[in-house]
Amino acid sequence: MADELVHYDVTGGVATITLDSPHNRNALSAQLRKELSAGLEQAIADDGVRVIVLTHTGPVFCAGMDLKEARGAGSQDQGVNEFPAILERIWTSPKPVVARLAGPARAGGVGIVAAADIAVAVDSATFAFSEVRIGVIPAIISVTVLPRLTPRAAHELFLTGDVFDAERAASIGLINAAVPAELLDTTVERYVGSLALGGPAALAATKDLLQGESGREMPKTFETMLATSARFFASEEGQEGITAFAEKRKPSWVPQD
Repeated sequence: MADELVHYDVTGGVATITLDSPHNRNALSAQLRKELSAGLEQAIADDGVRVIVLTHTGPVFCAGMDLKEARGAGSQDQGVNEFPAILERIWTSPKPVVARLAGPARAGGVGIVAAADIAVAVDSATFAFSEVRIGVIPAIISVTVLPRLTPRAAHELFLTGDVFDAERAASIGLINAAVPAELLDTTVERYVGSLALGGPAALAATKDLLQGESGREMPKTFETMLATSARFFASEEGQEGITAFAEKRKPSWVPQD
C-alpha cells in the first residue's frame, strides 16, 4: 500500500487535515482526492470536532489537478469528475473550515481555498487560475471562486491566467489575510479560537444563511460545470496543453516569435 498522502489529526476540538504529497506539489491525484474526501467526512461526522483546518507540507499548498493522470484520459475517466464532491463538502460543511497556506495555490487548489470559510496565507504565497494556459477552463472551481471575487478581478484573472500575490488575493476577497510567515500560525489560531466560541448548531445554520439560494443550487451548478470541464480536459486542445506542460514547451496555439 502506498504511503498516505493526507494526514488526519484531532486536538482540542480541531481536526487538522494535512496534504502531504510534496513530490508533485500536492496535486489532486486519485489517491490524494480519496484521502482528502475521507478526512473531510471523518471530521464532519465527529461530534468532538468543532473546526476543520486544511493545511499542507512542502512549499506548495496545492497545484490543482494531477496533469500526469489527466494526460490521455477520456472525459469519463478524468479525475476532475470527483472534484466537485470535495469542493461541495468543504463549502457545505456544518463545521467551519479554515485554509492555512504556507505557499502557492494554483487552479483546483485555489478552488479549495475559495471553498473554505476562512483562508490565511503567507504574504509570499502566489495564486493563479492557470487553466486557460493549458487549454482547459476553470469551470468547476468557478462555483466556489466567483462568489468570493470582485467581478473585474474574476474577468482579468480567469482570462489571463496571470499569477497574483497574496496581497492582491486579500484585496479581491479570495483570502481573509496575507501575513508574514512568522505570523501564519498565530493568525490561524486566532481565527480557530474565535470560531470555536460559536455554538455548533448556530454555526451550521449561519453557514446555510450565508450561502443562501446559491448554496442550495450548488449540486446542479456543479453538474453543469463538471460536464464542461471534463470535456475540455479530454479535448484535443486540452490534451495538447497538458502535453506541452509536461514537455515544458509552449502549446501549439501560442503565436510564434
